[in-house]
Amino acid sequence: MRRNEIYLPVPGEDKNLDGDFREKDGNNESMPMKTLYARDGSLLHAQLGPYFSDGQRRVDYVLTYSIHKPSGVRRQSSKFDDATFFQRLRRSMSTRSSRAPLQPKEDPEIVATDQQANFHEDDKRFKREEFEQNLLDMGLELEKDERTKISGLGFLKIHAPWTVLCREAEMMKLKMPTTKLYEVKQGTNIVEKIRLFIHKVTDPLHPKVGPTRLEDVKSLSLPFSREKQHLFDLSDRDLFFDSKTRSSIVYEVLKRIRWTRPNYSMGITSLLANGVYTSAFPLHDGDVEGDGGKPNDRQLLFEEWASYSVFYKYQPIGLIRKYFGEKVGLYFAWLGVYTQMLIPAAIVGVIVFLYGCATVDDNIPSMEICDPRNNITMCPLCDQVCSYWKLVTACGTARASHLFDNPATVFFSVFMALWAVLFMEHWKRRQMRLNYIWDLTDYGMEEEDHNRAEYELRVAEKTMRQDQGAPKDEKPKLTCTDRMPAYLTTVLMMAFMIAVTFAIAFGVILYRISIKAALHISSYPVARSNIRATVKTTAAIINLIVIIILDEIYAYIARWLTLKEVPKTDKSFEERLIFKTFILKFVNAFTPIVYLAFFRGRLVGRPGKYLYVVGTYRMEECAHAGCLMELCIQLCITMLGKQLIQNNLFEIGIPKLKKLLRKRKSELTSKQEEELNKTLKRYEKDHFLGPFVGINPEYMEMIIQFGMVTLFVASFPLAPLFALLNNIIEIRLDAKKFVTELRRPIAAKAKDIGIWYNLLRGLSKVAVIVNAFVIAFTSDFVPRLVYQYMYSPDGSLHGFVNHSLSYFEVKDFELGTAPIQPHHLGYTVDVCRYKDYREPPGSITPYALSKEFWAILAVRLAFVIIFQNLVMLMSDFVDWLIPDIPKDISLQIHREKLLMLDHFMKEEQGKKLPVRDNYNHDNYTSPSLDNGSPSQPRSRPKFQARAGW
Repeated sequence: MRRNEIYLPVPGEDKNLDGDFREKDGNNESMPMKTLYARDGSLLHAQLGPYFSDGQRRVDYVLTYSIHKPSGVRRQSSKFDDATFFQRLRRSMSTRSSRAPLQPKEDPEIVATDQQANFHEDDKRFKREEFEQNLLDMGLELEKDERTKISGLGFLKIHAPWTVLCREAEMMKLKMPTTKLYEVKQGTNIVEKIRLFIHKVTDPLHPKVGPTRLEDVKSLSLPFSREKQHLFDLSDRDLFFDSKTRSSIVYEVLKRIRWTRPNYSMGITSLLANGVYTSAFPLHDGDVEGDGGKPNDRQLLFEEWASYSVFYKYQPIGLIRKYFGEKVGLYFAWLGVYTQMLIPAAIVGVIVFLYGCATVDDNIPSMEICDPRNNITMCPLCDQVCSYWKLVTACGTARASHLFDNPATVFFSVFMALWAVLFMEHWKRRQMRLNYIWDLTDYGMEEEDHNRAEYELRVAEKTMRQDQGAPKDEKPKLTCTDRMPAYLTTVLMMAFMIAVTFAIAFGVILYRISIKAALHISSYPVARSNIRATVKTTAAIINLIVIIILDEIYAYIARWLTLKEVPKTDKSFEERLIFKTFILKFVNAFTPIVYLAFFRGRLVGRPGKYLYVVGTYRMEECAHAGCLMELCIQLCITMLGKQLIQNNLFEIGIPKLKKLLRKRKSELTSKQEEELNKTLKRYEKDHFLGPFVGINPEYMEMIIQFGMVTLFVASFPLAPLFALLNNIIEIRLDAKKFVTELRRPIAAKAKDIGIWYNLLRGLSKVAVIVNAFVIAFTSDFVPRLVYQYMYSPDGSLHGFVNHSLSYFEVKDFELGTAPIQPHHLGYTVDVCRYKDYREPPGSITPYALSKEFWAILAVRLAFVIIFQNLVMLMSDFVDWLIPDIPKDISLQIHREKLLMLDHFMKEEQGKKLPVRDNYNHDNYTSPSLDNGSPSQPRSRPKFQARAGW
């Protein structure tokens, strides 16, 4: 657009009704933007796609703002249905026929408030006008639409012409494909041959999202330069910069343009934060339902990615990157690799579980527990109300524990530690391949990270408070002293939230203790039939509910604390927010699990000298078969509950609930809403979609799940299977959300997944240590091993149960702790047994820890050290063995650099040729394959990355 062109006026029939909003005619004539309406108020064009009113120029970005109506002026309703019209007519007639005055006297305070609101709206309007003028000065083309079907909302549509796109692409150093094609040589080693073979075999699983590309040809990409436009294929300028690139270019311009006043400068983020504009977003390419024509990228994504019917197919990663940008594309590529790698882990986990099922009848310790001939009387599980009990009653728990506590679980722990390393290595190689395909190998984070709006506001406030004598050349900024109150608040609040998590976990412990005592004294046989299972299950469900509720609270608290710190840039804000959220959610999810794995049953004491908390509450004991079964139940319920309720149900249910509430508020029938939706323009439809809040919540879900899969896998070998089934649904659920329910995000470039990789690597290292301690201290693997090779008379596990139980004389009970009904079993009990390694009552040091206890403890610690070092050594060896960059990719990157240098050298030599050699020069620089055979100029091929999960 040219500045000296006369544009159509913005329809201002409401504005001209008030003297304060009356504008001169000259202002209308010089309004530097077009509108959708002619002077008579009629539509210039009925174009509903992402275009200006002329139907030619594409809308690259949209800003929305509130349209303020002055007091005393009735706002025209945006609902055009007949029922609403007649309701307003009847209401108007009833008002006029009443005896009430038509113009009641208004309260002076209300009038003053309205005038103050009008003043603020005028200030926003003036800021918008100056900001939009600056946009025009940068060469962008603007068009307003204030008479939409959305009441009180105006849209500013922005289009970047070719000159602006070229200028900004050169400034941003965007790599664009040239007309130079070269041959991509496939790898010749065994790994690459296997990869290509798998790719051919699984070809039916690849989505059909575009024309089949030549696997052995790639376009040479160079940073765009206006001086070297002849190197790029500009045969179709409308397709040279796709919609994702156009919107990202406009967004960079918006971030750079400022609304400036003395001592204060506001960019687009500040204008959004201050309500000058209400939202800003790029447009989707079109509707997800096809209209019979050529499908756009959004329709292809909906059909081949966001549908549950294609759950068995790979993801169209290349198309995802093309539509949403590299950052979103990398997330779904990572999620696909993670889901892929869960398949072998799930298979091995199921085999380990089936091994436990197959060998449960051959497990000697559980057979001894279930043998009624042993007639072992156990000490009470609680004071007074609990009586003595027979060990045979724990038969079911002992047999079930063998499913998760058998020699195969040790192998599975080692396998999962190596699996985590292989997963990280596989992802690094996949990431490098995507970087090569997406031309990100030379990409760095050197671009300017703009200041956040909150930071600019705080700096402006600090500048206004500064003394006039302060040095003018010193650029104001927030120092550590300015942020000290926020830092102290963060530390105290984080400590308080972690303490709340511990307190709630302790409250659940007290619930288990008290409910167990209550069930023991219950007169209902059903309640007393299976006390342990009832207490375990209900406590795990309570823990799950608390975890889900606290997760939502902690997410808001972490964001609030990060906002209080006022980080300078978006990158700093994101890293601080991720760190706080991860700490709080990790502690919240794993506190009950860590207690069951390492603390329950360790702080009990012994009969006659139990450990009490909060007065008379006796600490919990583990079942005879150990706490591994309870740990498995807790982990299973937490993992499944978080995935089904928090991840899936919330993501499906909350958007549908919001949509239902919008329908109820709209007062339109389904048919009327469908008809209205057909007449809405593209930017109006996208306005009703949810704002894009980033992919960090999606990463956080998967990181917590990764912790569940790896940290305590020794106690729950089916965790990879449940994670795999969840992720198959999660991929399509997230895809549908991104395609149909959210506004299109800004295409953000990224070379890797950032801080999330460090968290994954840290969890994989911690998982080795945690599983070593679970096997050594939580399971009975080490005590059985010690008994079999040190104390067993025949080298078997016969007699292990009797060896692991100590004796206690009931006369040594403390006063008031003995059972009230000691003859519950029908005979007098003089001696009971309990699980521990202590000296018998008749020894020199009765009830002291025996030498067997110290021998087993030494072996436990030795096992932890050997297991940890052995597994980490194997992990480091695998890490060293597998190169981070595939060999064929490293060769292609090197070759591409040589081709680029050679291409520039030939171009410089061609410039020095005389005029008579122009023909040869043209032939020389025409598109050609690497073998030198000439070819005709062709349009830039649309490359898609190989599909992956």
